[in-house]
Formats: sequence, structure tokens, C-alpha cells
Amino acid sequence: MLPLVGELAPPHRRGAALGIVVPGLTIGILTARVLSGTVTNYVSWRYIYWMSAGLQFLIFALLWLFMPDYPSTNPSGLNYFKMLYFDFRLMTKYSVLVQACLIAFLTSATFTNFWTTLTFLLFSPPYKYKPLPIGLFGLIGIFGTLFVPAYARLVTDRYVPLFSVITGELISLAAITIGTYTGTFTVAGPVIQALFLDAGLQTVAVANRTAIYTIEPKARNRVNTAYMPATFCGQLTGTSVGNKLYAQGGWIRSGSCSVGFIGVTFIIIALRGP
Repeated sequence: MLPLVGELAPPHRRGAALGIVVPGLTIGILTARVLSGTVTNYVSWRYIYWMSAGLQFLIFALLWLFMPDYPSTNPSGLNYFKMLYFDFRLMTKYSVLVQACLIAFLTSATFTNFWTTLTFLLFSPPYKYKPLPIGLFGLIGIFGTLFVPAYARLVTDRYVPLFSVITGELISLAAITIGTYTGTFTVAGPVIQALFLDAGLQTVAVANRTAIYTIEPKARNRVNTAYMPATFCGQLTGTSVGNKLYAQGGWIRSGSCSVGFIGVTFIIIALRGP
């Protein structure tokens, strides 16, 4: 869907269009957190899977009814294995794609690190929250993504994407720092982190995609295929590292790792200017 948006949106409005669609990824994850916390507070966890199955059938029906047809950008056809090779070649050809992938990896790791270990923090003293209020924290993160479409229209489309990447990383760094070093004694810290971390990360994601969708106009799906594994690997890494560090040293240690991740993104930004 995201490469399709990059294909259909005019270049001067691409950031605004992506600013509408990209937050849907995070909003879906956070909405799932709210639903899971609500459902497991009252009924068996198995109902989550029945709900997921129903949603998948609903998505299929909506796509069947409303997905527009559009011409192929490569009507002569492509060999699947050649496309995979093309993805690897892209990484050696475009430094902006490598930069975007590394930044996406590190920022995605901070996202899942926070949302995974937040559950442990809120379950333990001094909070001892139940699943329902922990799940409702996802609503705070959803609110944090609502400013992204306006920001993308007013800023991302007008300046080089790297400017928005820096802005998003600064917002994320401030949020992580506040949440990490105040979260053990006041719930206001995690609330601030949930609100502004998601806003910062979505700003970075929209700017990254705005940059990489310009490099190969007829291969945006393949560019996306090269980019997305970095995002998902970052999410897996953040979950794994966050869990381990929380078990070893608690909330501050896992949060400090996220501070380090964001710090490395500034080094990567400095290695390649706009």
C-alpha cells in the first residue's frame, strides 16, 4: 500500500500523502494493544485470535470492493529471483537507502523496546496496574501520531527529508530521556514518552519514505522490499534487547539502551548530508 501511495501522489504532495497512510501502521499496533488489554481483562486471551481472523476477512472484503486497479509499472514482467537480486543491488547503489534502513532499524528498536518493557514497569510497584489500564496506554501513543499528517504537509514536503529525520529523532530522544529517568517514580514520564516517542518515530518514517521513493520511480515496491526488513528487524531487536536488559537492570537500563540507539542515528545522519 505504501509504495502505491508513493506512486499515485504527486511529488510535491508525496510527504503529505505518506503522512496520512504511514501512521496507520503504528495506530494499528497501538489499537491492538488497547484491544488486547481490554479483552484479556474480561475474557480468555483466545478471543484475540478470533478477532484477528475476523479482521483479516474484513480487510479482504474491503480490498476486493474498493482497491482501485492501476497499470503495472513493469508491463513486460519481472523474474522473482531477479527482483530479489535487484533489492541487494539497490543497497550498493544508493547511499540514501542504506542510511534510511539503518535509521529505521534503530528507531524501530526504540519503539518496541518501550512498548514491551512498559508492561513490566506498570505491572510492578509502585504502579501495579491491571491489563486494562496498561492496554489503554496505547491510546496515548495514538494521539501522538495525529500531528504527523499536518507536519508532513507543512514541513516534509517543503524541505529536504533529512531535516524531518533530525527533527523526529530529537523529539524521540527527548521523550525517551524523560520517560526513562522519571518513569520509576512518576507515571507522567511514561505518558510523555508514549505521546512524543510515537510522534517522533512517525515523523522519521514519513521522511525516510519520502527520500527513498525518489530513487527508482519504476521500482518503488522493490525499494520498499529493501527498506521494510530493516524496520521489522529493528522491532525484533528492540523487543529482545529490551526484555533482556529489563531483566538484568530494570526500566532505566532498557531505556538507556534506547537513548544509545537514538544517539547512533545522529552519527548515521552526519555521515551523509542532504
